Amino acid sequence: MDRELIRRAVALMERGEPCAMATIIQVRGSAPREAGTRMLIRAGGETVGTTGGGCAEAAIRQRALLVMETGVPEIYHLDLTADTAAEEGMVCGGVMDVFIEPLGG
Repeated sequence: MDRELIRRAVALMERGEPCAMATIIQVRGSAPREAGTRMLIRAGGETVGTTGGGCAEAAIRQRALLVMETGVPEIYHLDLTADTAAEEGMVCGGVMDVFIEPLGG
């Protein structure tokens, strides 16, 4: 676990700033990061850490912003398989399940 990521999440929560933690909980096939990888997302869309970059990370960031609005944690299923990956020009082509939980706010 990245101590800096956790330290920054705690600092945001102590200030009452909304944020969300995205944790990859399952990977099937080829994906940019492995299970256990985390990314912290702030209300303005800024991130700490990475879930692999590109359109997959952008989708996770957008979903995290929605989770911050609703306050309801969720498991986000992200399909990066052949058709989607090819359309986006991605090298990876697997499936990721990402747990996104709202923090702070």
